[in-house]
Amino acid sequence: MNSGCTMLARTQKVRAFRGMRTFDKYKQNLRQHKDEIWSYSTHVATIVYDKDYHKSHLKQLGWWSVTTQKHINYAAKELNLELVK
Repeated sequence: MNSGCTMLARTQKVRAFRGMRTFDKYKQNLRQHKDEIWSYSTHVATIVYDKDYHKSHLKQLGWWSVTTQKHINYAAKELNLELVK
């Protein structure tokens, strides 16, 4: 294993340890921390788990720029969640 792969593995472990997930697309600007979706440095959506065993969904927290909306839509798709605005 070369040093680049080793560094990547360490980075992924650190991110997992800190409770932060990055997505395959928009790696630098979109992330999930616990139940929160963050675009750049702004909390833009929250994963909602329905206590009555209904389908969970992603609740969008307001109206955003085109780029941020792309981030939210992508996160919902990747997490297989319905987006609720």
